Amino acid sequence: MSAGGGTKAIVAALLANVGIAITKFIAWALSGSSSMLAEAIHSVADSGNQVLLLLGGRRAQRKATPLHPFGFGRERYIYAFIVSIVLFSVGGLFALYEGYHKYHEATTNADRGAITSWQWLPVTVLLVAIVLESFSFRTAIVESNAVRGSASWKDFIRRAKAPELPVILLEDLGALVGLVLALFGVSMTLITGNGVWDAAGTTMIGLLLVVIAVVLAVETKSLLLGESATDEHVKAIAVAIENGPEVERLIHMRTMHLGPEELLVAAKIAVRHDETADDVARGIDATERRIREAVPIAKLIYLEPDIYHQKG
Repeated sequence: MSAGGGTKAIVAALLANVGIAITKFIAWALSGSSSMLAEAIHSVADSGNQVLLLLGGRRAQRKATPLHPFGFGRERYIYAFIVSIVLFSVGGLFALYEGYHKYHEATTNADRGAITSWQWLPVTVLLVAIVLESFSFRTAIVESNAVRGSASWKDFIRRAKAPELPVILLEDLGALVGLVLALFGVSMTLITGNGVWDAAGTTMIGLLLVVIAVVLAVETKSLLLGESATDEHVKAIAVAIENGPEVERLIHMRTMHLGPEELLVAAKIAVRHDETADDVARGIDATERRIREAVPIAKLIYLEPDIYHQKG
């Protein structure tokens, strides 16, 4: 996985989530807070997701085979899409179910679902988790800033070709917001003695995770279907093609990402009608070299020579 894939951010998030998940489970077991259980499952889902991202990055580095002649770069997109499914089902739907269960308990039991034992523990765990998640989120921001350039955060998440950093950014942001919601629910339950607040915090966590999962699924689906090169790369490739004596003009061009660092370029170029086959072949080789110099991730290039006829 390249540096642009954000391996450092993934590892930082994984280490943080494993430790946080363990402490949340302990806090839930001792206090019975549903918000703590929802957050514990959330951290487990996030930890599994980071393992999936690391696995996808490793598998994507395999060399092309006769069965898969364009390589395995898109495995990173597949695993990122699986992450969105895990976040939606294991994280979001479980939290919604647990919120409903806690609400039913708070409205039917005599103790109203209050937290009666180890009351200080959930708050302490949540405050410590917020600090740890903040460090993880900061690492993701630093890693993203190194590759996003002048793009806004919204555009970066929507247009990034490497899926790992947007996934980690949204996961860490969701984790921080979820922790604040859990802290709100637990605190209000301790103040009022009514578990409905705990149920409300759990439900809000579930809704948050579902929204983030849907955003990830939509963006990753677009990458799986095959996105074109960025506008900057398209312009650079077009200039490289036409910036030489071998090509009269670019007739049309198609690009597609086979992976975050592998771009397929297919173009029809106009050559002079009196050129020999040997001249055309040398011209195509020279044009391909210019394209690779302009856009190094253009690994697969197919140029079709043609005679351009002006219409009208």
